Amino acid sequence: MKRQNLSRQSGFTLVEIAIVLVIIGLLLGGVLKGQEMIENAKIKNVINDLKGVSAAYYSYQDRYKAIPGDDAAASTRFTGAVNGGGNGAIAGVYTAVVAPALAAESNNFWQHTRMAGLLSGVATATVALPGTHAAGGVLGVQANAYGITGTVVCGGSIPWKMAQAIDTQLDDGNSATGSIRASLAGAANLATTAVANSVYGPTVPATAILEAGIHTVCMKI
Repeated sequence: MKRQNLSRQSGFTLVEIAIVLVIIGLLLGGVLKGQEMIENAKIKNVINDLKGVSAAYYSYQDRYKAIPGDDAAASTRFTGAVNGGGNGAIAGVYTAVVAPALAAESNNFWQHTRMAGLLSGVATATVALPGTHAAGGVLGVQANAYGITGTVVCGGSIPWKMAQAIDTQLDDGNSATGSIRASLAGAANLATTAVANSVYGPTVPATAILEAGIHTVCMKI
């Protein structure tokens, strides 16, 4: 009777397994690094958006000796512009989407600065929508927020990690103190069609930047 040779099961050697693991590690590292670079770029762009609104505010004030949005003589400077109250404060919330009016100076801000050529976007006698920042949320201005007195620029729909990074890079990293403050919004800011959204607008005390949820971040101008 012939003896049958037992077939040997082939397998990977330790060296081969090590090489595969190294390759997988390099691929994962490249993906994670790419994601980190994209996230850092987005954070930088949101910061630039906030600073851009602040720069437009001061440029307008320097040029016309008035606060954009609150400018009581805007109609004499730009065709179709709606005058503000001229009391030194911007009325209305940053998420407001209504026609420019005395009671909606947060919208007048966009009309005045755009008509002055300081910010880009559509501005007519009846339309002046808030801006949008690099993370996709509403960008706007209002008076006072989270304990900050004076004009602030706010961005909604900002993920907690991004909110924390912005606060850390520009201020003290504490959402309840300093010139940059934040509050847990609870959901993505979809206030682009609302007159005023108390959920996403800065109408509640600042809270710690928690890991869960979306934040509204406000910076003093």
